[in-house]
Amino acid sequence: MSDPKNDQPDELAGTEQPFVQHLMELRDRLLKAVLAIGVVAIALGLYPGPSALYDLLAAPLVATLPEGATLIATNVVSPFVVPIKILFMAAFMVALPVVLYQVWAFVAPGLYSHEKKLVMPLVVSSTALFFIGVAFSYFLVFGQVFKFIQSFAPKSITAAPDIEAYLSFVIGMFLAFGLAFEVPVAVVLLVRMGVLTVAQLREWRGYFWVCAAVVTAMVTPPDAGSMLMLLGVVGGLYEVGIIAAQIFVRHTKAPESPADAAAKP
Repeated sequence: MSDPKNDQPDELAGTEQPFVQHLMELRDRLLKAVLAIGVVAIALGLYPGPSALYDLLAAPLVATLPEGATLIATNVVSPFVVPIKILFMAAFMVALPVVLYQVWAFVAPGLYSHEKKLVMPLVVSSTALFFIGVAFSYFLVFGQVFKFIQSFAPKSITAAPDIEAYLSFVIGMFLAFGLAFEVPVAVVLLVRMGVLTVAQLREWRGYFWVCAAVVTAMVTPPDAGSMLMLLGVVGGLYEVGIIAAQIFVRHTKAPESPADAAAKP
C-alpha cells in the first residue's frame, strides 16, 4: 500500500530554479547599479575632483563667513575622508536614475499592465522631486540660513565651522527637503492603495497644515525664513498631490473582468 502522505504533491517542487533565477537577476541588477555609481565616481574624481566638489558644497556657507575665515578640520583624516564622502554622495545622486531603473526592471515583470502605468511615472516623478528638493535647499535655503546664523554671532567669536559637522548638516538638510518634496508621491500612493480618498484629503487639509508646521519646525534650523519656505512648499505640494491622485486613480484602474462587465445593467 502506498502511503497517503507520500502521494500528496510537494508544493515546493519545481520552485528552486525560478527562485535561483530571481536571485541571479537581483544580483545582476545590483551589480549594474553599483557599477553605474562607480563609473560616475571615477568620472567625478577625475573632474572636477573631490576637493572641488567640497568647495562647491561649502560655497553657500563660505560666502557668509567673515573675511579671512575658513572652515577647519578637527580630525587628522578629515581633509581626505570628507571630500571622498562628498564624491560618493554626488556619484550616487547622479547615478540615481540608473539605480531606480534597475529596481524598476527587476519588479516590472511581476506587475500587471495597469500597475506598470502607475509605477514608472511614480519612479520618474519621485526622482525628479527629490532632486528639486535638494536644489531648493542648496540654492534658496542655505544662503538665508547661514546669513541668519551669522547675524546672531557675537563680535568676539570667530566663525570657523568644522567640515565634518558641515557635511552632516548638509546631508540632513538635503534629506529633509528632498523627502518633503515627495509629498505628492505619498498622497498618490495613499489614494491608489485605498488608504485615503481624495475627499478625505481635502477634508483633512487643516490637520495636514498643522502637522506640517510641527515637522518643518523640527527639521529646519531655528529661523523663521527656512521654516516658512519649507512649510509653503510642502503645503503647495500637498495640493498638487490631491490633483495628481485624481488623475492617477482614473488612469491606473484595473481593467474590468468579463463577468463584471456583464453584471452591469
